[in-house]
Amino acid sequence: MAHKFAGGKLVIASHNPGKVTEIAALLAPYSVEALGAAGLGLPEPEETGDTFEVNAALKAHAAAAATRLPALADDSGLVVPALGGAPGIYSARWAGPARDFSLAMTRVHRELGGKDRRAAFVSVLALAWPDGDEAMFRGEVEGRLTWPPRGDNGFGYDPIFVPDGHSITFGEMAPEEKYRLDHRARAFAKLVEACFRSECLCGDR
Repeated sequence: MAHKFAGGKLVIASHNPGKVTEIAALLAPYSVEALGAAGLGLPEPEETGDTFEVNAALKAHAAAAATRLPALADDSGLVVPALGGAPGIYSARWAGPARDFSLAMTRVHRELGGKDRRAAFVSVLALAWPDGDEAMFRGEVEGRLTWPPRGDNGFGYDPIFVPDGHSITFGEMAPEEKYRLDHRARAFAKLVEACFRSECLCGDR
């Protein structure tokens, strides 16, 4: 059954404040009241999947079941071909229990050495409904890695990623500029097309 999202409450199934802020900003024009999972006291489900898609769906369905509200989850990461696709779905884990991404960025730089520094950010958005229905959207942005890190904006690996067509890192960009072109924005554009217009295609994939 297709769902139509006409505004109201939507749970952002993430405990990453930077990610919640970015998704809430993207949702702002659509009369959505974004509720962060941490603020609702929801536990973080263990990410046991082996793809971005599986992990995004797992988080979205857990939040939707717990709150009886539609829930949107993002699973994203940095994919570096020269590292066999790592850190990939383990991007957050490379930052350790304290989510210290300076350690993660240093590890990427160290393991790359003199290898090719092409990379991509990948984001998969899963929108889950309390009845178990779901819709999923993938966005990617290509670029290259730089060293040392530059910029204090953004979060995660943003200070070492320079998107194609630009000379500054995501960490140096104003949030509004980054939100227009990053991987999450590209996935979000697909979600809007499918689920925030008059004839929602969610569930009819």
